[in-house]
Amino acid sequence: MSVDVRTDTEIDRPREAVAAFAADPDNATRWYANIKSVEWKSPPPLAVGSQLEFVAQFLGRRLIYTYEVKEHVPGERFVMATAEGPFPMQTTYTWTDAPGGGTTMELRNTGSPSGFKSIAAPFMSAAMRRENRKDLRRLKELLEANGQGGPARTRE
Repeated sequence: MSVDVRTDTEIDRPREAVAAFAADPDNATRWYANIKSVEWKSPPPLAVGSQLEFVAQFLGRRLIYTYEVKEHVPGERFVMATAEGPFPMQTTYTWTDAPGGGTTMELRNTGSPSGFKSIAAPFMSAAMRRENRKDLRRLKELLEANGQGGPARTRE
């Protein structure tokens, strides 16, 4: 059984600003509640082929997975897929101009857990949807609070 979770939100900020902040891996821990750390496995800047290691806490488990950037069209679309991890997953961000101004951001997670994990796919989908909604609310709050999301984190 597969997972296909789509969530979206409208953010009262220009599309380019929302996309730049959300697609920057160094900002992930600021708006994703379950992402504990991100480490660049390939040198910046972000490009197709870049690899990033994420450490997350999800459903009471610590997960470590490496995402590879598959597509990056600044201001429009950003796609990452697992290169290594507990199960194959693809995360897609899309940004469009919202009808009343601002930006609509869609966050989509798709994947095909195998073995025992496939039985839990409906439960995983519901949990992902719940967490994605929280994460998008946090992103919206961050970006709308100061009109830009505050200072971006810098790599050390």
